[in-house]
Amino acid sequence: MSKPSSPLGTASLPRREFLRSCGMGMGSVALSSLLGSAGLITSQALGESGSLNPLTPRAPQFLGRAKRVIHIFANGGPSHVDTFDPKPSLDRWHGKEIPIHHNTERKTGAAWRSPFQFKKYGQSGIEVSDLFEKTAACIDDICVIRSMKADVPNHEPSLLLMNCGEARQVRPSFGSWVTYGLGSDNQNMPGFVVMCPGGYPIQESQNWQSGFLPGVYQGTYIDTKHTQIEKLIENINNVRTSPEAQKGQLALLRKLNEEHRRARTTDPQLDARIQSFELAYRMQMDAADAFDIQREPESVRKLYGEGTQSRQLLIARRLVERGVRFVQVWHGAGQPWDNHDDLEVNHRKLARESDQGIAGLLTDLKQRGMLEDTLVIWGGEFGRTPTVELPTPGANSGKINGRDHNNHGFTMWLAGGGVKGGTVYGSTDEFGFAAAENPVHVHDLHATLLALLGFDHEKFTYHHAGRDFRLTDLHGKVVRGIMA
Repeated sequence: MSKPSSPLGTASLPRREFLRSCGMGMGSVALSSLLGSAGLITSQALGESGSLNPLTPRAPQFLGRAKRVIHIFANGGPSHVDTFDPKPSLDRWHGKEIPIHHNTERKTGAAWRSPFQFKKYGQSGIEVSDLFEKTAACIDDICVIRSMKADVPNHEPSLLLMNCGEARQVRPSFGSWVTYGLGSDNQNMPGFVVMCPGGYPIQESQNWQSGFLPGVYQGTYIDTKHTQIEKLIENINNVRTSPEAQKGQLALLRKLNEEHRRARTTDPQLDARIQSFELAYRMQMDAADAFDIQREPESVRKLYGEGTQSRQLLIARRLVERGVRFVQVWHGAGQPWDNHDDLEVNHRKLARESDQGIAGLLTDLKQRGMLEDTLVIWGGEFGRTPTVELPTPGANSGKINGRDHNNHGFTMWLAGGGVKGGTVYGSTDEFGFAAAENPVHVHDLHATLLALLGFDHEKFTYHHAGRDFRLTDLHGKVVRGIMA
């Protein structure tokens, strides 16, 4: 490898060219040579390319069908019996006590029929409610898992279980594991991007934490209520310092970091600082382009529709198209799908905000030939009860027109990335209260997703605190029935 030019001697280079050449030079090229010769880093840390950059693309354990992930998180718990799991028995038992009971967070009463209409779509004839009629037009590319189950009917532990594989202790998120395993195809952008308009969901940044993995694998949060790049990404443009001055500052920072590193044989925090400085500088070049949907043709923007969710989903496609490995799209701050009351009104509003964007994303990915190796996931942390929630102070304002949390059985769906489209896997009981046929625990889902990405969940580990950890802990089995 030829020796990189010093940033101090690059004044004649155009800014864009300098960013491309300097970005890898500060920590990745210079420091890898320095630390490698000193015996302070291993070939594993360097990666196959010999680069210190931990986001360098890496091969999976075996050939997987999926190369990237878009996770659409309907946070709050969408009702499966009102979206993708029709239950005619609820019509017959409406207003009556059903012969099945499971513990829920709050008291529930009689069966409550869905206020939405289901019909069959596509060649597969899978039934979907009119809440998602545009998404349903893509049903032949979707695998609907109707037998999901989690551990408890509470948001906080269920969010952590779904995102991190562990409900109580600090563990790396799924997106962090994927980015750790595969790296990123774009060194000028974070490998893991999280979009949530208006603030954080419940459990905040714990949902995309890196845990004991290096900090570079943590999700980068973007508040997508904003449209201007300067508000989307704070300090993305340096208005106080010229490009030439930044060159000098970064060159000095490089020198100081190298001196600091020589005196400390192992300092992961230093590595994280170096990497964050480098990434922040490189992002000035690519971020503005990736997040600006106005650069898309009008026909593409029309395909996704109007509104924040549509814009988020179009940005998600633009990010994975540019090499970002994992993109998580949340519906909004808090738990918007947590409809303990006024479920019909609220679910219809939320679905209207997201339905066209989801359909646009699936259609767009397929037209670009990207759906076959892009894994798309939709769902929440759990589902909702088929029985009506009874009035509870502080929960449902005394109304009887909503559903409580339900971890015993709910629906998620997958598309692309080696998934068997146009299929339904598993089922709940006749009322939709609990997984009955082929139950899929969250650990099983994680094991399956990793398999689609080319990893054996039992062998994909990270050594920490004297033991090997994995996303699925000591659980999980691959669900072959959903794989093409």
